[in-house]
Amino acid sequence: MPVKDKDSSRIFKTAWFNKAAKKAHISDDELCLAIRQVIQGQVDDLGGGVFKKRLSDNNYRSIILTKSGKFWIYTYLFAKKDRENIDAAELAEFKKLAKLYSRQPDSVIDTEIKNGDLLEICNVKET
Repeated sequence: MPVKDKDSSRIFKTAWFNKAAKKAHISDDELCLAIRQVIQGQVDDLGGGVFKKRLSDNNYRSIILTKSGKFWIYTYLFAKKDRENIDAAELAEFKKLAKLYSRQPDSVIDTEIKNGDLLEICNVKET
């Protein structure tokens, strides 16, 4: 498990996202690089702790949830060729999920890691 640092953000992906990313040939290194870009503002902020980030040479879109930049969770992935965007109902559900995560103590996140529901992929230093 990556070393925690007070000036870094922990980066996770859900088990579902992990399968989708493998199928799309998107590596953990690419995901960590993308979060660095997100931290620098190169992202679509959908509000309520939900962000959309382009991946894999703009061929895929990812939905990322955050807890005040303390951690980021890759939650959903879709191909640009399959759909243009998520719909309003999906966005509302992602906002609910982001709110739920924002209230969770670190112990719940650690339990989700132990259960395999979340996979920690890296820590990103904030600059």
